[in-house]
Amino acid sequence: MKRKICILGSTGSIGTQTLQVISEHPDLFEAYVLTANSQADLLIQQAKQYQPCCVVIADDSKYDYVRDALANVPIQVYAGANALCQVVQMEPVDIVLTALVGFSGLRPTISAIQAGKPIALANKETLVVAGELITQLCIEHKVPLLPVDSEHSAIFQSLMGEESPIEKIILTASGGPFRMFTLDQLRNVTPAQALKHPNWDMGAKITIDSASMMNKGFEVIEARWLFDVTPEKIQVVVHPQSILHSAVQFEDGAVKGQLGMPDMRVPIQLALSYPKRLNSSFPRIDWWNLKDLTFEKPDPEKFRCLQMAYEAIRIGGNAACIVNAANEVVNHAFRQERCGFLQMADIIEQTLQHVPHQDKPSLQDYLDCDRESRHIAEEFIIHNSYFFHRLL
Repeated sequence: MKRKICILGSTGSIGTQTLQVISEHPDLFEAYVLTANSQADLLIQQAKQYQPCCVVIADDSKYDYVRDALANVPIQVYAGANALCQVVQMEPVDIVLTALVGFSGLRPTISAIQAGKPIALANKETLVVAGELITQLCIEHKVPLLPVDSEHSAIFQSLMGEESPIEKIILTASGGPFRMFTLDQLRNVTPAQALKHPNWDMGAKITIDSASMMNKGFEVIEARWLFDVTPEKIQVVVHPQSILHSAVQFEDGAVKGQLGMPDMRVPIQLALSYPKRLNSSFPRIDWWNLKDLTFEKPDPEKFRCLQMAYEAIRIGGNAACIVNAANEVVNHAFRQERCGFLQMADIIEQTLQHVPHQDKPSLQDYLDCDRESRHIAEEFIIHNSYFFHRLL
């Protein structure tokens, strides 16, 4: 019987690659629900090709456009953020792949967990913002949380069949496009430069996060919750070739890692098929032409966002929620050239210092904290913009 997949964010990088995986195995998987934020044309195209039961366009101003385009196709069309929380609970859905970008993935993921749906998690912000709440809900509802990020999938695979305690997680990072830049060079980098990732083809927001290494900081927080380890046991290692996707060191000193080409379809497919592995046509490593594999320490001075993620874990409570919200704001502002590359870390830090700390936040507390943090971060951007433009 086919597994019916609900893809939250089918028009993004992870979503489109998930559909490629489904196309590889049409006898095993079915795209049952497709959703998009605002890319109506691509959602319509996907709906006509994959014939899901229903689609959701989160931007409800585009509802009529999508509905009219699919009027002659037996597909239900819904709109709005609340619809995302409803479709994940549809009885036939077997697994929910959450590929929404940013904080928007939190409420639909919680809704899916409450319905007992297995989660293939590609939206790292869900665990970054509310890791304690999410893990408690997964335990309460007996819901498996399967990682889709290549690094966390690699750790997950390295732990398969192991019962020994984790001594250390080695979380690899490409280092992004500015790995070799000096601090002075980083002051003047442009969004166009930051959007040229050397190894991975990702959406704009995640690509900027990779350039600042905030993406890796979020993955540290995600690993803390996924694998129940303290931050002291998570070591970030810069590995520019992105062949070793991550590894686990055990108490006897042995290290197990997962290697492969930089291709997100591999971890996506494993999350959908787990515990089985399926064949695929995806690229293999060419061992005879493989370049040297190198490993470096990340520079904490140049990439302060990574250190802020560790600090957020240490503080606990709503600290990571504040960092995530401020980062979404500065990420967007940098792409609009309203703040500089290094200023992003300054503004995130200022926001963390100004939003009140909460030790045991509820879901509503997280929602309120996110809103307040965004407002404060935006105020800091406006305040600092004059000085930024004087430097240009």
